[in-house]
Amino acid sequence: MPQARRSPAVRRLTLIVTAVVAAVAVGLVGFSVGRLSTMDNPTPTSTSAEAGFARDMQVHHLQGVELAMLIRDRTSAADVRLLGYDIATTQAQQAGQLYGWLTEWDLPQAGPEPEMTWMTRPGRSGHAHTDGAHTPGEPMPGLATAEQIAELTAATGVEAERIFLTLMIAHHQGAVDMAEAVQDRANNTSVLGFANSVIISQEAEITLMESMLADREPE
Repeated sequence: MPQARRSPAVRRLTLIVTAVVAAVAVGLVGFSVGRLSTMDNPTPTSTSAEAGFARDMQVHHLQGVELAMLIRDRTSAADVRLLGYDIATTQAQQAGQLYGWLTEWDLPQAGPEPEMTWMTRPGRSGHAHTDGAHTPGEPMPGLATAEQIAELTAATGVEAERIFLTLMIAHHQGAVDMAEAVQDRANNTSVLGFANSVIISQEAEITLMESMLADREPE
């Protein structure tokens, strides 16, 4: 099909598939490099940034899966359904990888400190997230509230698509914030590679979702 005649939906589907392939490639490279260098990595402690990130990002990703599965049942738009499928499968796989790391490190899945505590400690840059949005025990950045999930659950069609895209843009930005924070605090190469893949793939999807949302705004 000539590029000039391709519909916006088809072009968007192509962008989604391209982003998926790129994310998988980056993730595989990061995972391979991490596995090859694990002998040089000290085992993270239970209060380390690596362990805190692994626990908290599991929770974050699993809500992403929940939101993605909700939208797939509430829209017939091919581009949104494909995006939802990608988010659900990718984040479920990554949550399992994070769970596996904690098991490999012989650490409990539940931490000894409130969630997000690791993010309030200064990193190598000297920066600590203490602006109130990352207080230990408070919700992680970008998490949807119970009320927002209920709103998405009750919606259908274009309304549901707008709600989903709005929530998922914020959700992805929160994951990027967490990934950047662990890059400033972690030493484990597997975790650093994983965080880099999260930043690359989710920033690409944020740009895509902003475009999709703009197409669905009422005139």
